[in-house]
Amino acid sequence: MIVLPCFYFPPVSYFEKWIHSEKIYLEQWENFPKQTYRNRCIVQGANGKLPLIVPIEHSGARIIKDIKISYASSWQKLHIKSLQSAYQSSPYFEYYEDKLIQLLEKKENFLLDLNLNTLEWACSILKLECSYELTDEYVKNPPFTDTREAFNAKKESPYKNKKYIQVFSDRFEFMNDLSILDLICNLGPKSANYLTNVE
Repeated sequence: MIVLPCFYFPPVSYFEKWIHSEKIYLEQWENFPKQTYRNRCIVQGANGKLPLIVPIEHSGARIIKDIKISYASSWQKLHIKSLQSAYQSSPYFEYYEDKLIQLLEKKENFLLDLNLNTLEWACSILKLECSYELTDEYVKNPPFTDTREAFNAKKESPYKNKKYIQVFSDRFEFMNDLSILDLICNLGPKSANYLTNVE
């Protein structure tokens, strides 16, 4: 069993943990920590790593399940344009573009709902059983694997992905542990096999 934080288009290593876990709990009762994958993902852009951030409302509750998305800016259009610019030349982006746009244009009120949508989208592409339970309460030291603080958006990932060809491989060295979007756009249906054959 494992408890995972609920991320926005999580990094590849997140799904490596997902695919090797028998029972998954997604945390919904933690206090919202700033500058994490809970409201951002990192993709590969023409100039290097590109963070895509979902703005949140800063008034009211700070529990993850109660965090509301802010629509004061056109962040959805920015994310869509950024993904199109980053991955339009990738082998598989065109197959997923329409569904991605639909997902991003849907105006969810709560960050948790948006994140669950991105998880379910990725699981469908990866052909993973998207079976999970949301936590009933916050437990500081759960009696099973706790990864709520295992992923850090501001530091180099401790998880090492097997290398695969990325869009800008001719320009940059392999960028480790980017958003699952990077893997899916570059490997498409082979992404599932990539995850199941982690060394």
